[in-house]
Amino acid sequence: MSILNKLPGLVVGLALLAGCSSAPDFTPKPKGYNRIDLPAHRYQLLGGGHPYEFEYSKEAVIKRDSSYMAQPHWLNVYYPKLHANVQITYMDVQRDRRLYNKMMEDARKLTGKHEIKATAIEERILKTPSGMRASVFELSGEVPSQFQFYTTDSTHHFLRGALYFRTATANDSLAPVIEYVKADMVRMLNTLRYK
Repeated sequence: MSILNKLPGLVVGLALLAGCSSAPDFTPKPKGYNRIDLPAHRYQLLGGGHPYEFEYSKEAVIKRDSSYMAQPHWLNVYYPKLHANVQITYMDVQRDRRLYNKMMEDARKLTGKHEIKATAIEERILKTPSGMRASVFELSGEVPSQFQFYTTDSTHHFLRGALYFRTATANDSLAPVIEYVKADMVRMLNTLRYK
């Protein structure tokens, strides 16, 4: 066998040997996150003839709740750029103690449904500048709702709010957006007035 017949195999062997002879240049990369530019907090007063009013973000739009069980004054405070939605439900409890207790129980049940995925649920009582009290729930873990509240005057008005995101992004990546919308929700509570 001549040397010319062995030449292609020899060239391939030398190329493989040359490619394997140098050590790889591996340097670990730092962890990175997408940058989320959040706008400044600016607020406007809710209109529309509801039995309540509050200030909400100028980055949000108000949409009526279109679910089949929606009541007349249920709405969504939707943030189009952030894919966030604050669902607001309202009920006139009409001095009906049974209805009032049912609304309280429903609010707690809806929060409790997240216990399966929540690593923690922290409840706090917040006193607003107008003297109302609100129960505020902060949920940790991969839950669909990270922040919820309800408030009532215990005779006529019962209002509940819950934050949801329309995205599959993990909550740790959404943390700055969650904090941004939570601040807006606290502003809603602090400016809430029943009519």
